[in-house]
Amino acid sequence: MILIVPMGDVKIGYLEKAKVYVKEAYREDVKLTKKISLNKNCLEKKRKQYKASCLIKNSKDFKEGKIAYVCDVDLYEADYSFLFGLAENIIGRRCIVSILRLKETFYGKSEDENLLSVRIAKEIIHEVGHLKGLRHCPNEKCIMHISKSIYDTDFKDLKLCKECENKLNINQENSNDVKSEEIRHFNFISFLKNYFKR
Repeated sequence: MILIVPMGDVKIGYLEKAKVYVKEAYREDVKLTKKISLNKNCLEKKRKQYKASCLIKNSKDFKEGKIAYVCDVDLYEADYSFLFGLAENIIGRRCIVSILRLKETFYGKSEDENLLSVRIAKEIIHEVGHLKGLRHCPNEKCIMHISKSIYDTDFKDLKLCKECENKLNINQENSNDVKSEEIRHFNFISFLKNYFKR
C-alpha cells in the first residue's frame, strides 16, 4: 500500500493523475488521502524554504503502507540548496515530494497539467523506491537515477529499469521471508504459552 498525502495548498487533480502512474509502476494499491496541514515551524525564514526532513518528522503519520507527502513549497536539506523530494531513509516509511520546481511556471513557461502530473508521479515513484530499499541508479533512463535538474526528471522513464526491478523483487522476497519468520516465531511462542497453561 502506498499513501499519497497532500500537504498544504496542493491541487488534488494533479495527484489523482499521478496516482495512476504510481500504481502502474509498483503494481500495488495506491490511495490518495485527505489534505493535512503544512507545519510552519519547518520554514527557514531567511532561505524562504522548508526543511524536508523536518516536514517528514513533524507531519501526521499513518499506520499502514509507504507514505508520500506532496507539498507545493520549496524544500531544502543541509547539503542541498533545493530538493525535488526526500526519503527519510533507505527502507523507511515516509518521504516527501515538492511540486513547486516541477511546474513549468517556475521556469517562466505556461503550465502543462499533464506534464506536471507525470513529473509528480516520477518523483513519488523515485522516493518510494528508496523506501523500498532501492538506491540511485547509474542508468539515466531509470526512474531511480538522481535528478539534479528538471531536465533529468523529464529524460527518465516512468518505471524502474530491469536491474532495479530485479533488486526490488529481491528486497520484497527478503522482506516476506523476515515477516514469515516473525509469524512462525509468534505462533511458536503462542503455542508454548497455551501448552503450559494446561
